[in-house]
Amino acid sequence: MRCPFCDQDKDKVVDSRARDGGRTIRRRRECLACGKRFTTREAVEATVRLTVIKKDGSRVPFDPRKILAGLEKACFKRPVSAAQLEELVNSVEEELFRAGEREVPGVKIGQLVSSRLKDIDQVAYVRFASVYKQFRDLDDLLEEVRDVIEHNEQKTPGQGELF
Repeated sequence: MRCPFCDQDKDKVVDSRARDGGRTIRRRRECLACGKRFTTREAVEATVRLTVIKKDGSRVPFDPRKILAGLEKACFKRPVSAAQLEELVNSVEEELFRAGEREVPGVKIGQLVSSRLKDIDQVAYVRFASVYKQFRDLDDLLEEVRDVIEHNEQKTPGQGELF
């Protein structure tokens, strides 16, 4: 591995740990040239590639980083940890691969993500849904907010009122 600080390729592994239920390995490395430490992750490449069918009919390779980026925007300044977001993305990815299909509609991925996000943070869910569901007007948004309030009548600990 090349050091991200000095670009040398001589390093030693200081620590290795299994993550994500043994699907990935986190390695802590120390550069032998500059002495700085950095982290790498190692995972087996999936032999079955998943293709996402977008709304316009185009097909693109599945990229969990796109889901994570959308969630980060929806959860901006919300009390949702990066670990919760990674866990959400991992659970969606795992469910998609367990289904065994090679092509998945983007709408299905959006439904899986939004249903999990609704249980984590109501405001982040409404933000995500406003992009994912492409509300036509304010009435559509208000209807979605009412659905969220009804869905979450039993208050989630640590989560404030939506309105």
